[in-house]
Parts: sequence; C-alpha cells; structure tokens
Amino acid sequence: MKKITIAIDGYSSTGKSTVAKQLADYLGYVYVDSGAMYRAVTLYAMQRGIISKEHFDAQKLIASLPSIDLRFEKKSAWNKAHIYLNGKDVENEIRNLEVSEFVSPIATIHEVRVKLVAQQQKMGLEKGVVMDGRDIGTVVFPKAELKIFMNASANERAQRRYKELLDRGEVVEFKNVLKNIEDRDHIDTTREDSPLVKAADAIEIDNSEMNLDDQFHTVLQLAKDRIAGRV
Repeated sequence: MKKITIAIDGYSSTGKSTVAKQLADYLGYVYVDSGAMYRAVTLYAMQRGIISKEHFDAQKLIASLPSIDLRFEKKSAWNKAHIYLNGKDVENEIRNLEVSEFVSPIATIHEVRVKLVAQQQKMGLEKGVVMDGRDIGTVVFPKAELKIFMNASANERAQRRYKELLDRGEVVEFKNVLKNIEDRDHIDTTREDSPLVKAADAIEIDNSEMNLDDQFHTVLQLAKDRIAGRV
C-alpha cells in the first residue's frame, strides 16, 4: 500500500494533535507534533529569561537557536512520542497555560520558523507521516497528498482547553483560557511569516459539534480515499 503525507492545520485547541496521533497510529505512520516543537522553544526562552510578560529579547533567542536540540522519542510502542529539549523530556512542562501565552510570539520569529520547518521537512522525507500545526499544508508540506484544516468556535475550543487544564490539576479561570485562545488566533492569523491560513486545496472540518469518534472517522475516511486514489 502506498504511503502519503498528511498535513493537518487549524486553530489552537481544535483537536489537531489528538486526531493526527489517532490517524498515525491506525495507519502505522509517523506522527509529528509541530506545535510541541514551538512550545519547547518557548519553554527554553522562558527558562532563560528571554521572554516574560515584561519583555521579549528576540535577538537573544535567535542567537541561542544553535543551542536548542529537539527530538521526539517513544517510551514504548503504545505511547505518544514525547518531545525532548536538550536531552530532557519536557512533554508535560510545555502544556501549561503559561507556555501557551508565549508560544505565538515565539512562533512569529522568522529564524525560529526556518529552523523548525527544516527539521519538520526532514522528518517527512520518506512519506508515511502525519503532521499537525499552523503552516504544515502551506509551508512545510505544500505538496502533501491530503491537507485538512480544523476549525471550531472560540468558545468551544476554550471549553475543551479549560477542561483539559482542570483535569491536569491546574488552577485556571475560563475567561483567561478564552482570552488566550482569542489572542493566539489573532497572532497566528496576522503574523507576517507563515500566517495561519487554509491551503487552497485543504478540506475544512468544523468539529464544534463532533465528538472524538466522529472526528476520527471523518478524517480516516478522507485518508483512506486519498491512499486508494479514489479522490
């Protein structure tokens, strides 16, 4: 059976990573969470005082890029691959709201995007890859055989993110989560370098009213059709 490249883009908290991982597991493909890569760079910048609520030293971050080593590693065949930052597993650290607040400004830096896009393209050379993010179908894999664009209302996405953070034991207010979602949408769609846009040949899926099973089977059918050459 031939292998294809599947690019899943969309707004934050639309379930891109969840469905991308499910699809990769089902098809036996490699899954790459590009958002985790930007979050790991953000964590690096936060840990070194490069970015905070008071300032952002973009030039210092650019100068530090050669010192940032990122890789994905699975602890077992059944687990999601965790991202490692300079040899340390930071999968859990990068998922909090504080990192979420800074990741979009980090992602606007051209040099950061160049470094990570090059790594992402290298990961997809052999096809058989599912990658999700903001610019996968437009910049990273513009020739991907299947491009999907995920969408949902800001309120629905904030509800999902709020529940996820509460389930992890974080103390947050819904209004702050919603504001973070809206702020990230604005930054992601208006930045000059690789803004979040739907590729002309992408299939848009609004999952505001979908459960996880509905979402997965919708995307899986699209993948099966492309692999079989039916569309």
